[in-house]
Amino acid sequence: MIILASGSPRRHELLRKLCKNFVVEVSDAHEVQQADSPKILAVENAKLKASSIAAKHPDAVVIGADTIVVLDGEIFGKPDGVAGAEKMLARLSGKRHEVITGLAICAGGKIFTAAETTEVFFGEMTPEEIHEYAATGEPLDKSGSYALQGGATKFIEKIHGDWSNVVGLPVYRLRRLAQAAGITL
Repeated sequence: MIILASGSPRRHELLRKLCKNFVVEVSDAHEVQQADSPKILAVENAKLKASSIAAKHPDAVVIGADTIVVLDGEIFGKPDGVAGAEKMLARLSGKRHEVITGLAICAGGKIFTAAETTEVFFGEMTPEEIHEYAATGEPLDKSGSYALQGGATKFIEKIHGDWSNVVGLPVYRLRRLAQAAGITL
């Protein structure tokens, strides 16, 4: 049995590109807020999510993921309401930032990890555009306050790297991690 330890509809959709038969069980693991680097933080939180579900299902293959947005070394999580989303978006406007997803696969009592980093370049956004986008509610449950596959598309000048990583699950990196672990998805 394969279990995705995430309630994200975007992750469900992306995992379906690799695997048709999986179940979803949302992890209640308490995420860590600090680590030596953003990449380590994302991987550690992915491990916590996957491990909490694997403890209940030791014979399953459990996939955990954690995505963060990083601007100039500062980690942007999910915003605190519309005002928080507007502040984040204003800071991202006209700048390059990184999206990092940590991955963890728990299988057979072992944990396999990887991380993917994608550079995202936002064009300049006016305060009115930021306000209109934040008011849609879409940014409120997203790291960095935006969805590449949603309304923020019009603000993204370019990306370097895996677009599926920015959506929340780097499909290619997950496939390679599973292969290295000897797991068929």
